[in-house]
This record gives sequence, structure tokens and C-alpha cells, in this order.
Amino acid sequence: MRNLALGGGLLLLLAESRSEGKSMFAGVPTMRESSPRQYMQLGGRVLLVLMFMTLLHFDASFFSILQNIVGTALMILVAIGFKTKLAALTLVVWLFAINVYFNAFWTIPVYKPMHDFLKYDFFQTMSVIGGLLLVVALGPGGVSMDEKKKEW
Repeated sequence: MRNLALGGGLLLLLAESRSEGKSMFAGVPTMRESSPRQYMQLGGRVLLVLMFMTLLHFDASFFSILQNIVGTALMILVAIGFKTKLAALTLVVWLFAINVYFNAFWTIPVYKPMHDFLKYDFFQTMSVIGGLLLVVALGPGGVSMDEKKKEW
């Protein structure tokens, strides 16, 4: 699942690098076509959800339950493309704060096995944050509720 999620981040990068087709007439609006770029952005967002699912912790503590509920709600907004940039940016700040607090591998001596586990979790969370920053920068793409709201 993690490899698929990393593929989602790569899909977001590939969607950004693809150039859109040029119109024959400059400044004249053309009929909207569905381009592969829109579907790559959708695929990247969905695969990013898979990576986020690996970050969920099912503990009985109040803070863990709160973290899972808030994070899942924001990730659903990112996946369906509703208020995508705001939800992704909020999730970036939320995940970064939680990551620095819970996965502080630099406080554990190097010879202890917990150091490696926390370091792995820290950088895994940072990869999710990187994918979310791509969503903030690129937007949700054409296949999203934000884009459909423009048509209504």
C-alpha cells in the first residue's frame, strides 16, 4: 500500500509536468475536454489517501481518537476535492505538529531500536506532507467538487 501511495505522489508530479494543449486562437475560450492530467491528479489524491491510512493509530487514548477523526475528515475532503487547498494546508499543519511531537527520534539514543522506528514514521509522515503540499500548489484538478462548483 505504501508503494502505491508513493506512486500517487509521482502521479501528482507527472500531472504537473505535462503541458496542456495549446488553443488555435489565443484568448478564445475552447470547449473543455477531459485531459489525462485531470485523472492523474485524481489518482494522485486517491493514492495519497492510502498513504495517510498507514498513519492511523488505533489506540484507546482520547488524543489518538481525536487525531484519527480530524485527520480522516480532512483527508476525505482532499480525496473528493471539496475545499481541497484549505483542507490540504490544514492537514499539513496538523500532521507536521503531530509528527514533531510524537515521532521525535532525535530524543532517543541511536543504539535503541525505537530510534529507527520513530525515524521511519517521521519520514513516512513527511512524505504524506510533501504530497499534500503538491495538492496545495497544484489544486485539486478537473475531477473534483471544487471544479464542479465552478460549473454550477
